[in-house]
Amino acid sequence: MQSIYAMHQNGSDDLEKEEKFLFHSIDAIQDLYLIMLSTLIEICKKETIFLHKSSQKHLATAAELKPNEKFIKNRVFQILTENNSLSIALENRKINNWILNDDYILILLDAIKKSKLYHKYMSNTINTFQEDKDFVIDIFTEVIVTNDKLYDYLEDNKLTWIDDIPIVNTHIIKQFNSIKDVEEGNFRVPKLFKDNEDRDFVKDLFRKTLLNEKEFAKEYDDKTPNWDSDRIAEIDTIILKMAICEFLKFPSIPIKVTLNEYLEVAKEYSTPKSSIFINGILDNLVKELQSSDRIIKAGRGLM
Repeated sequence: MQSIYAMHQNGSDDLEKEEKFLFHSIDAIQDLYLIMLSTLIEICKKETIFLHKSSQKHLATAAELKPNEKFIKNRVFQILTENNSLSIALENRKINNWILNDDYILILLDAIKKSKLYHKYMSNTINTFQEDKDFVIDIFTEVIVTNDKLYDYLEDNKLTWIDDIPIVNTHIIKQFNSIKDVEEGNFRVPKLFKDNEDRDFVKDLFRKTLLNEKEFAKEYDDKTPNWDSDRIAEIDTIILKMAICEFLKFPSIPIKVTLNEYLEVAKEYSTPKSSIFINGILDNLVKELQSSDRIIKAGRGLM
């Protein structure tokens, strides 16, 4: 949707170029995912270095000589630091953002250590894996993700990440919730696409929507008698065309799935009333297309 909108805005008709940028943007989601995970690894490293340096001071206090290491020994931090899948991905993707910009890590570490979450965690002498996991999830969601300076850094680094941040963070939290103890560590860096068919779907939806825009526009033109086409938000017209494309060109996608997905997209990206407007048009359109046998769906669970 965003790529099609961008093509409309810049007047581009270079399908190959825009498709390449689309996949480049999707590929960059993997980097964002790895950057967000690496914040936790680097935060733990910074605190480890700090505690070591403090203990080496000439006039170190008793607390500095024998510090509370509960934070740096958090078992979720250990899983991330020692995980082969993550280490290989960070190396292959050359994710070194925090080595070059460690001031952000220091800002995040400081925010964590000032939080009530940190003080509660560090004062609890009973240590369990569940507590470690809950603590990491809490600081990730309440301290790291909400940090304005981190958000600004990510926005400046790659503009397309702004819409990807919630998706990436939600996936990371889901992974943390399902993570098991060190001995059973099953953390894996996910693939961007499930398989080649998954990747082909992105390309096909993008191309088929763009190549059939005029045809799809005719499908809803007479469904908006109270609206001039020029008054309909451009995002809404793109959402309608993509939904129609799935109705007519993708027999394996259930109608309900298409309807639900694009209504959610409209709620997220368009005007407050867009989802109601789009729902009304698509609902009427589906009935018309079905009555004329133009929607043909095949596969399990599609009847």
